[in-house]
Order: sequence, then C-alpha cells, then structure tokens
Amino acid sequence: MWSLVYAIISLFGCTTVSLAPQQAVLVFVGDAMQHQAQLDKAHEIGRDKYDYSECFTLIAPAISEADYAVCNLEVPLGGPPNYSGYPCFSAPDSFAEALKDAGFDMMLTANNHCLDRRDKAARRTLEALDSLKVDHIGTFHNIEERDSLVPFIKDINGFKIAFLNYTYGTNGIEPNDGIEVALIDKEKIGQEIAKARNQGAELIVVAMHWGIEYVLIENNVQRNLADFLIDSGADLIIGGHPHVVQPMKVVHNEKEDKDVLVVYSLGNFISNMKTADTRGGAMVWTTIERDENGKAKFKNAEYELIFAAKPEGKRNFRVIPAWEEDSIPSTQQHHWDIFKRGAVKILDKYNVEVPRSNKYRPTNL
Repeated sequence: MWSLVYAIISLFGCTTVSLAPQQAVLVFVGDAMQHQAQLDKAHEIGRDKYDYSECFTLIAPAISEADYAVCNLEVPLGGPPNYSGYPCFSAPDSFAEALKDAGFDMMLTANNHCLDRRDKAARRTLEALDSLKVDHIGTFHNIEERDSLVPFIKDINGFKIAFLNYTYGTNGIEPNDGIEVALIDKEKIGQEIAKARNQGAELIVVAMHWGIEYVLIENNVQRNLADFLIDSGADLIIGGHPHVVQPMKVVHNEKEDKDVLVVYSLGNFISNMKTADTRGGAMVWTTIERDENGKAKFKNAEYELIFAAKPEGKRNFRVIPAWEEDSIPSTQQHHWDIFKRGAVKILDKYNVEVPRSNKYRPTNL
C-alpha cells in the first residue's frame, strides 16, 4: 500500500506533499509477580478483596501511550480462595485486571510458574484473560488449540505483527490433563516462525523465558538461541526470567539485510524480591515503520528503568518509573540508587544501539 502511495506521488510530481512514515510503538516490560506480601497488602487495602488499583498509576500513562504493550504474567490466576506466593504462585483475577487497566494489551503465559497450580489453574488463567478481553500467548487448552491459534497475528497501526512465546520449562511440573505449554524447542519454533510468515506476518516478535536467575549477563545458551531466532527470521526478541536486567542489542541480520532487537532480560516489573538487582527492571520502547518501498521493519529501541517500591503505611506496592523517582519513599531511595547504578553500569557497558530514553525523564536523572 505505502509503496503504491509513494509511486502515485512520484508520478504526479507532488513534491510539496510531506508524507510521514507509517509507524507503531510497542512497549515491553518484565515479570509481573505476586509474592505473599503483595497478596497480603492487596487484601488489606481491599478489605477482604484484592485491590491493586494503586500499583500502576505512575507508569500507566507511558504504557497506555504505546500502540501495543506486553508484560509477562508470571502467576497463574487460580481462583479463590487459596491464593499464594512463592514457590507455587496463584493470584486473583484483579491483578490481571489492574495490569489491563494500566494499558497492557497482551500478557505472556509461557513461563516456569505457569503450572504452579497444575492444569486446572492454567486453564482458568486462559479463561480469565479471555473474560478480560486481553490478548495472551504461550499456553493453550490443548495441542489442537495451539495449532489453530499459533501464530497470533495482530494488526497494529496497519502492521501485521506475529507474537510467539516460549519457556525453558515449568519447574519440573508436567501437564497431566492435556494443557499445552510452548516449550523452547528449535524445530517447533522454526516451524511456527515460518508459519507466521506464510500467514502474512510482516514482523515477528518472539518472547523467550530463558537464562539463569540473578545473573546480570546473558549466557551462551541465550546467545545461541538468539542467533537461531535471528537466522529463522525474528524481528524482536524479548527475554525474561532472570529477574534482573540483562543487556539489549541491535543485531544485523545479514541474510535478510535488517536489524533485529535482542533484549536478554527486562528484569522484574513488580515483585517483592529484595536483593539489589531484583528491585526493579526496564521497560523498552520499540519503533517499527515502513520504508520508502512499503516494507515493515524494526527501526530503533530505547529503554528506561523502573523500580518496584514496597508498601509503607496504607500505600500498596507501586511501580515507579525513573522519571517519577521523587515518588520513591525516602526510606527506599537508597535501594533505588543501588539498583539504578548497577543496571545502568551493565547496560552502558554491554548495550548495542539501545540507549537510555529521554522521552520522559528530566535531564538531571
């Protein structure tokens, strides 16, 4: 379509017409978790219900501004009354509802905790997300549903974008009632990427649950998988699971002459983890556009840090972006400073063409 528009303009000599490239902005964040302290505080604030309405108010404007926003839902929605934190998570539906209200359009469900409450809760999670009218990928009621729903292709600002999601495992818990979890399997991934292309996807986003927890640099397994995904045709590779921020790189695919974004880990979006490097994460904005020939391509990416502030007094857990750092309680400012310093040190050293954003933050941050 866009190549035709440019051709018409050229044919009729409409040199005074200014036609901005067609663009879309996708935003990604890391692991949305629910530890016991988070459940307890939401229950206390909600007075026997689970109230998460305050958790995302400071980050919601940036999330909602994107054309499409994705987070990793690292908890099953197991249903009342037995909610629980680590090691076997189960969260109330109101948690996912609060994420949706914050502006998230898609929730990833293929992760190592998706079977914490076995097949029944995994199925219920899919039903709850469907009732919220939230897009989701990664787990399915059965293999037949996976075959029919994968690839998930979304029209975003006129771009046909496929989303795929895979996990390294499920903490040793095996499905026992036919639930289908998209595990990392090169042959299957290659087939589903090819299927996405055959079904008209212009760009392919692959979300990977991989790596080693708490390690700040990606390992060889991640690098090799990223190379495989790039060679297979992926355009954006977004990682999670380590609970810490790992490097982000723009890699050129020589075979297809295109740039590919690789984000090894976005860290935690919200959690009650306590060690310095787990107290927050990153959000990544990615811009896609059409070139002068009408071809869709990844253009660029930038990131900003976020902090998961713990509750004080009547306040709930809150996700606080760097540009709102004045909202971090004074008693937690030291934790933010340590987290920020460590994350920026890693990203400044190892990032390739993914700068820290100045979209929102004042120049003094």
